Amino acid sequence: MTTLARTFENTPAEVLRGIAIMIAAAAFIPLLDAFGKLLVTTYRVSPGEVALFRLVLQAGLILPVLLVAGGRTGLATTHLGLNLLRGALLAFSGVAFFAALEFMPLADASAVFLIQPMIVTLLSGMLLREPVGWRRIAAAAVGFVGALVIVRPSYAIFGVPSLFPVVAAVCAALYMIVTRKVSPGARPLTMLFYSGLGGSVVLSAVMLVALPFDVPALRLVWPASGEVWQLLFLTGFIGAIGHLLFILAYRLAPASVLAPFGYVEIVSAVLLGYLIFGEIPDGPKWFGMAIIVGSGLFIYAREKRVARNRPPPPLVH
Repeated sequence: MTTLARTFENTPAEVLRGIAIMIAAAAFIPLLDAFGKLLVTTYRVSPGEVALFRLVLQAGLILPVLLVAGGRTGLATTHLGLNLLRGALLAFSGVAFFAALEFMPLADASAVFLIQPMIVTLLSGMLLREPVGWRRIAAAAVGFVGALVIVRPSYAIFGVPSLFPVVAAVCAALYMIVTRKVSPGARPLTMLFYSGLGGSVVLSAVMLVALPFDVPALRLVWPASGEVWQLLFLTGFIGAIGHLLFILAYRLAPASVLAPFGYVEIVSAVLLGYLIFGEIPDGPKWFGMAIIVGSGLFIYAREKRVARNRPPPPLVH
């Protein structure tokens, strides 16, 4: 198996900026999930169609910005295959997660999905050769425990429906690992465009093949109202901005350092579930959120202390 080795080292200051951007991205991206849940539950749009429109709009929104900023050279990339692979992984993750949202509360599906940082932490050591100490693994594990406290596992979580967010988490973790591999020296907007393009092409092909079999999760139906179009546009816009932030974060910090901060997503998901769907968090859920935030703050404080104590690099004349 080919190893995706790291090709550069981040400075302590870059790591701290990467952590801050990761927190912002993790708090913002559940808006995409909330609008996706509205589409699949209220407007009966298929999960595949939500994921497809989200990726098509991402590519469509980024392309003119890319051409204005850099012309044709803005489309140049040294990792075309890996960037298209990122798009395919993003597409499969989206379909699986939106399918879960058809029958699971937003906070529950998000909590199951958050095994993803655990997977990233483990894979970053094996595939990226990043140092993964016991503190990082422990912080990721504590954050996952916090997610379990919020959900309080039930038959619905551990039954067949739980497989969909698990599949989504595995695909998203691999997407994050490949992002870390291709991000050094790459333009963030170029990466964002090719992930949208790759996901659109792959998912379109899959949905066309599935069309004669009438697979509910992969149905293609023209949006029936202006409200549906508005929500689809919002999913594309939020997805583009959110994943641009993720790309920037992974350019600045190792995947294993950023992984625990992915748990901020569950905090945002619980709040959105309350505000949009009337899912009221109880005492244990607030306690679980505190555990999740605490695990991220522990890693942040440790990285800040390391940055303060590490000597500056020697001057090169």
